[in-house]
Amino acid sequence: MHFEIEDEDTLRRVGMSKEHRIDPQVQVGLLVDPVGFPLEVHLFKGNTAETTTLIPVLSSFQHRHGVTDMVVVADAGMLSAANLNALEDAGFSFIVGSRITKAPYDLAEHFDRHGNYFTDGQILESSRVMGTRGDARQRRIVYQWSFKRQKRDDRSINKMVERAEKVADGTRPLKKDRFVKIDGATRGVDWDLVERARQLAGLKGYVTNLPIDTMTGAAVISAYHDLFEVERSFRMTKSDLRARPVFHHDHDAIQAHLTIEFAALAISRYLQHTTGKSIRKIIQSLRPIRTVTIEINGQHLDFDADLTPTAEKILTALEKGH
Repeated sequence: MHFEIEDEDTLRRVGMSKEHRIDPQVQVGLLVDPVGFPLEVHLFKGNTAETTTLIPVLSSFQHRHGVTDMVVVADAGMLSAANLNALEDAGFSFIVGSRITKAPYDLAEHFDRHGNYFTDGQILESSRVMGTRGDARQRRIVYQWSFKRQKRDDRSINKMVERAEKVADGTRPLKKDRFVKIDGATRGVDWDLVERARQLAGLKGYVTNLPIDTMTGAAVISAYHDLFEVERSFRMTKSDLRARPVFHHDHDAIQAHLTIEFAALAISRYLQHTTGKSIRKIIQSLRPIRTVTIEINGQHLDFDADLTPTAEKILTALEKGH
């Protein structure tokens, strides 16, 4: 969460920004359950690395609530092999997305026997040593092939090939384009790299330290997909709840701002879960509703608003949920 100020202070510091901003910022950690309901919110200095805050937050939550089994689910870019080892040493299980560049080696037996053929939804398992020599550990790798993902990946590959061809014929300036092959002053398309990318189209990988008798490959994939709800909560906080900008400068005021947003997110997720409608749809449906009281000759007449079918369904669902 960034601040449009020039000078840093003890809390608002310049740090790694996924939006590539150079403004002072604070790091916000939001702990949610598998359906995206917020459990805790934490505030850190802007130059604090995400991974150094993860274990203390999880350990604190585990201690306070007596949780004995916790599984950390994260995207591929968040946790390195060393961080996974640290999580494991702290007693946590994990499921993280895996980059598929190692898939040709992990799935060598499949490619030797079946080539690029997969069935829709097919799950394959392998293992790989991850980490440095001093602390390398065997990790379980789960892969799944999806026809829908393969079509999406192929479309992306086609667009990248098109850009590489334009670089090769001089109609596009050289940028960080994939599939561009440079040989001295000559630019061309790296068709070998294109073929490798097409071989892996449709595959998605996951790394976990959970044994198969604890969680099957399908269950690992399903748990990872819960990340969508986590991301949805962050999007709601940024857009629907307008958590930014923050017009505060000291720690307590910023913490209070986050607490209000946390409470609003909890209410919003409850409303969504109870009604099956987005918070935006709920607001649009209920905001116009007004009850009018008119006084005529000393008598008070109350008039209820006409409810739309959508508003009636939302209010009925909330009444039942209560």
